Amino acid sequence: MELLAPDEVRSATGNNPLCKGRLKLFLSFAAGVGKTYSMLAEAKRRKANNGEDVVIGYIESHGRQATEDQIGDLEVIPRRNVEYRGAYFDELDVERIIRRNPSCVVIDELAHLNVPGMNHAKRYEDVLEILSHGISVLTAMNVQHLESLNDVVLQITGVKIRETVPDSFLRNVDEIVTVDISPEALINRLQRGAIYPTTRVPLALANFFTEGNLSALRQLLLREVATEVDRSVQTYRQRKGIDTMWRTQERVMVCMSPDHPCDRLLRRGWRVASRLQADIVAVYVAPATDVPQQKRILDVDCRLAAELNIVVERLEGKEVATTLADFAWKHQITEIVIGHSRESKLAELVKGSIINDLIRRVRGIDVLIIANSDEPKGK
Repeated sequence: MELLAPDEVRSATGNNPLCKGRLKLFLSFAAGVGKTYSMLAEAKRRKANNGEDVVIGYIESHGRQATEDQIGDLEVIPRRNVEYRGAYFDELDVERIIRRNPSCVVIDELAHLNVPGMNHAKRYEDVLEILSHGISVLTAMNVQHLESLNDVVLQITGVKIRETVPDSFLRNVDEIVTVDISPEALINRLQRGAIYPTTRVPLALANFFTEGNLSALRQLLLREVATEVDRSVQTYRQRKGIDTMWRTQERVMVCMSPDHPCDRLLRRGWRVASRLQADIVAVYVAPATDVPQQKRILDVDCRLAAELNIVVERLEGKEVATTLADFAWKHQITEIVIGHSRESKLAELVKGSIINDLIRRVRGIDVLIIANSDEPKGK
């Protein structure tokens, strides 16, 4: 069966993208937190309360009795038995699920790598195909399986994650449920034998299941979910045409200039962001022509920004104030840091003041104007 691109998704009965099934992702940071249990509980609620036709496409209980008990009377679609190099493997049977055509199917282990010879290399591709036939999916995975976090997870845990899901897959997700637990509680659960057999517990505690590893992975989970929530808020605001500021998260924007060094602005912006525990970005509007002196100034400032872990964005636009204001509104900036104008009063009268124009355009956003360090005292 052909895998459809997200913008080509269609149902088995037509080309209407509205027929695409809904995708709900249960996301956590380690085995044993409770993703599969929570997913099965959701499936049982849908069937019991709404009479929804929910089936199980693939569940991996890892021998945990509590998880197996959650299956209850849910219909289980038989797996596809695949031969590979003389051995047999049970895989998700996509064709059988599509023929059965339930309202919703439960599919565990989203990041799973399929046996060679299957229609798709990875299970997340199976999920996309099932969604394209108008069947909703409940699925689960750990945050460390996101492709973009591969190197970070290796650095934290020393484990190279082979089975990954591209971050772009998250654009298909209609709802994310965070399944969370404290590292201490998870370690306690492991020690009780509720995750792995007791013979495997000492090795797990000495390697992956250290408090430091789990705390770092949990932080990655919470940051990823916060990012997705932020995208949802921005999408809602754009859809509803809301242009007032919602200060749901502090964000600092430092306005760099290619005409003079901005090291003082960058350091002040970094201090402000640290105090507010805010995200920070530095921006500059690209000059109309290439001037060697401006390039040298920007290179130095960008190196300092990198040392401070500040992302630098290059903006294009004819009107500086308008371009800066548009970026601030689009990215929900809550505080702008900008340097005092170095123009003379006559020049400002002729060309206009960028700072005054910016302040008029970003009402509701705080603007911090930093004095030039090379100005004479008392000016």
